[in-house]
Amino acid sequence: MESLLQFEGLVLLAIVAVMLFAGLVHGTLGLGFPMVATPILATMMDVRSAILVTLIPTMAVNIASIYRGEASMEAVKPFLPMVWFTLLGSIAGASILAITDPAPFRIVLAGLILIYLSSTYIARIPPHWLNAKPLMAMALFGSCAGISGGTTNVMVAILIIYFLSLETSRAVMVPVLNSCFLVGKFSQIVVLAIAGFVSIGLVMETIPLALAAVGALLLGQRLQKRIHVKTYQGILRKLLVLLAAILIVQFFNETGVFR
Repeated sequence: MESLLQFEGLVLLAIVAVMLFAGLVHGTLGLGFPMVATPILATMMDVRSAILVTLIPTMAVNIASIYRGEASMEAVKPFLPMVWFTLLGSIAGASILAITDPAPFRIVLAGLILIYLSSTYIARIPPHWLNAKPLMAMALFGSCAGISGGTTNVMVAILIIYFLSLETSRAVMVPVLNSCFLVGKFSQIVVLAIAGFVSIGLVMETIPLALAAVGALLLGQRLQKRIHVKTYQGILRKLLVLLAAILIVQFFNETGVFR
């Protein structure tokens, strides 16, 4: 994808609406921007293009979340190895995305959404193993999350299993997640720029989308205490189920299974 201008007017309006909605969700829940924005955009374009559209907005949202977060960044220090392994995994994932056909990533993205949705129900990893081998655990989950983030823009589906298994508090989990998202997004931008997919023109075109996303994020943070979070979570889960189903159908349609 070379420019946003290749899309029709209605699609451009839909992209702006997606930025606003995903930013609002992220502001209210503390995470979720790429998880929401990427699959919705992937119903209008290929996954690689969806990732390119969200590169600058996602980074802007992560920076704003960290800057305005109530939790101290001191909470991130014990998890710095995970952040670094996420960075390495993201470089590998973005490299894969740059040299392969993006079509199969629809089904991968749908699978990651389903993993995220089932994370509260699936058997959790014994916390004593995670505590006994913390560096190995952070290396495993950080690398896998980085690869999934680099290829599909969704790493929270992997990381959430780790933090739920440890029963990590939201005050600690959110800044760590946003730090992982930020380094992953930065490495993704660098790799895709080197591969020739990110141009100055595309960056300039997506800056207004980033401003819209951050504006919605700030609104979501203000509404956070007024709106029941479980209400948002319920709506978000239903939306993600629908998007996963659409992505699966699109994948099989593209591969000719339904023909």
